[in-house]
Amino acid sequence: MNQQVSRWLKEHREEMADMLCRWVRIPSLRSDPEPGAPFGPEIRRMLDRAAEDLRGMGYAVRTFDGYALDASMGPEGEEPVAVLGHLDVVPAGDGWDTPPFEPVRKGNRVYGRGTNDDKGPVLAALFAMTAIREARIPLKRGIRLILGGDEESGWEDMAYYQAHTEMPATGFSPDAAFPLINTEKAILHLALRAPACAEGLAVTEMHTGERPNVIPGESRAAVAGDPALADRVRALAAEWRLPYRAETSERGLTITAEGIGGHSAHPDGRRNAIGMMLKMLRALGAAGPLAELADAVGMESDGKSLGCACADEPSGPLTCNIGILRLEEAGWYGTLDLRCPVTADLDALLASVRAKLPGWTVGVLERKEPHHVPADSELVTSLLAAYEEETGRPGKPMSTGGGTYAKVLKQGVAFGALFPDDEELAHQPNEYQDLDRLLQAAGIYANALIRLCGKE
Repeated sequence: MNQQVSRWLKEHREEMADMLCRWVRIPSLRSDPEPGAPFGPEIRRMLDRAAEDLRGMGYAVRTFDGYALDASMGPEGEEPVAVLGHLDVVPAGDGWDTPPFEPVRKGNRVYGRGTNDDKGPVLAALFAMTAIREARIPLKRGIRLILGGDEESGWEDMAYYQAHTEMPATGFSPDAAFPLINTEKAILHLALRAPACAEGLAVTEMHTGERPNVIPGESRAAVAGDPALADRVRALAAEWRLPYRAETSERGLTITAEGIGGHSAHPDGRRNAIGMMLKMLRALGAAGPLAELADAVGMESDGKSLGCACADEPSGPLTCNIGILRLEEAGWYGTLDLRCPVTADLDALLASVRAKLPGWTVGVLERKEPHHVPADSELVTSLLAAYEEETGRPGKPMSTGGGTYAKVLKQGVAFGALFPDDEELAHQPNEYQDLDRLLQAAGIYANALIRLCGKE
């Protein structure tokens, strides 16, 4: 890497850390829309904060009515390279050792929701751009940083952005992992609705999960009936070697299932608390729609019992996550998140889900088609060369079940900022960003942008 760029990044490490802490203090969660704030006031506040900070760094910022913003540098002739990140976050959930929106520094780490997904990586890209500018590296094409406020929900930000300005064709999203992801699975988010069942076990209360794309780490359900059911829960927990709690009161029995939360695209090593709860309720006598859901989904993450299990060479196996399950006044409501191989027939998968869950009405909340950029493209080879030069490690393109803004580009890939031996932290409690890793990611991004945009 250019020595001036490297030196500038090292000199501004603490500035990057301070800005990360400022951003994490804003709980940029989607909420009900307000005038000028289509995703709620906190996301609007986060976009405004970012715009102010970027202007303070010398960028001309364009804002898009509370949906997104962008900042560009370099010549305006040839189409720019895009860097797309997001400033919204998923709900904090349970299990935090520190307040999720009060950033805490411990050594090289900053703890807080959004440090790793995606505020930290966005800052690495921003500081990489600024280092290139301050080092006066001559550019043949521009660089445009695009920041949205709805990546964790419906991507309405990118739809609005594209409706109001031209989206570049080429670029990357710092919202996944190194070395590079050039294949993203299709995504199906499904809404499940069913009437409450008068037969079998009487579940009187349950409200678990906030988003389809989060593996819930804890689930609670209230059950009417014999207090002796508590002993049955404890016996089954011991038999299955799974962590459940059973507490009795005048209102009945409360069951708690303790899972291991995470991102729905990466279920390995996780344990879905809703799946655990369905397994327990089924064993205690749940009938009707709950029994169907327990039998067809349960604790599986591969969609086998749903009739959806499939895989291909470019993208690997399908994954399935039940992210929300709650008992409402009108009956049961739940969500399924399917991450589907690039060659899968999404309509056939949807038909299979409906056939396996006849007691449920299955609707489509969101459908994203798969995305693939050839491994021999200039974009992929340039980014991998930057990664290899900065890390000394060989780099090969990968696939993911995660969906990133790379999909909105004709030639877009996900590029960092998680390193191969790093802990997967997205959507988990105690999320943190290692500042040394963030600085290294900024160096990789600077190297990559010089390769793509610099004059020879």
